[in-house]
Amino acid sequence: MSYSIVFFDIDGTLVNDEKRVPQDTIEAIAELKENGVEPVIATGRAPYFFKPLAEQLQIESFVSLNGAYVVYKGEPLYQRPLPRESVEKLVEYAGRNRHPLVFEGSEQFFANAEAHPFVVESIDSLRIDRPGYDPDFWSKADIYQVFLHCEAQDEHLYDNMFDDLRMIRWHSKAIDVLIKGGSKAVGIKAMLERLNLAPENTVAFGDGLNDMEMLQQAGLGIAMGNSHPELLPFADYVTSSVDEGGIRQGLRHAGLIA
Repeated sequence: MSYSIVFFDIDGTLVNDEKRVPQDTIEAIAELKENGVEPVIATGRAPYFFKPLAEQLQIESFVSLNGAYVVYKGEPLYQRPLPRESVEKLVEYAGRNRHPLVFEGSEQFFANAEAHPFVVESIDSLRIDRPGYDPDFWSKADIYQVFLHCEAQDEHLYDNMFDDLRMIRWHSKAIDVLIKGGSKAVGIKAMLERLNLAPENTVAFGDGLNDMEMLQQAGLGIAMGNSHPELLPFADYVTSSVDEGGIRQGLRHAGLIA
């Protein structure tokens, strides 16, 4: 199979627990580019969360916010914000439960609580700047994703509340709220259609539960050795961990680098 584009998750895939890119990963992606294959970031993160990483790896294209905001070489080509009325409903209900929210636009993000410990803990785990405070940001800008901050025992409070939203936990104190039917795979499909490429021409690397659809859709889905166990059945190949040369090993397996 001839692969012409590779999609990379960030956390646990391109970066390790310290949020650093291993040197062998940097070198493997540089070699991939030299061989004429395009690397693309595919992440649940918003663009402003990974700009330094993209610059470090010289990657120009990305599928961000779990597929809701897609850019190819600087040009936005797919945007799917959350329905405003559903965000309003979430704001009202989470407020009653005293669960803080972080609203993610395409260029900025804001919390509706100041320095809440759940927000601080989860955001700091990403090694990024903390959000500003603007409880009304959701009503003034397109929101592509929301972080709902609650512990696992409180998740049931939101069961079956929304027909058009889905929730994926990514931290012990935080859940991604994204549009139902949305995923990295949906954003990738939009990019492939623009580039006139088939899914069979793609490789995808991931390690988390929000990578399932992406790995299934790709011509070759590669799970990192440090992946969530429930992801492994959806992979065509399991490489080593991020700190053990997993990206290089996977690209070699795909025949894309030496």
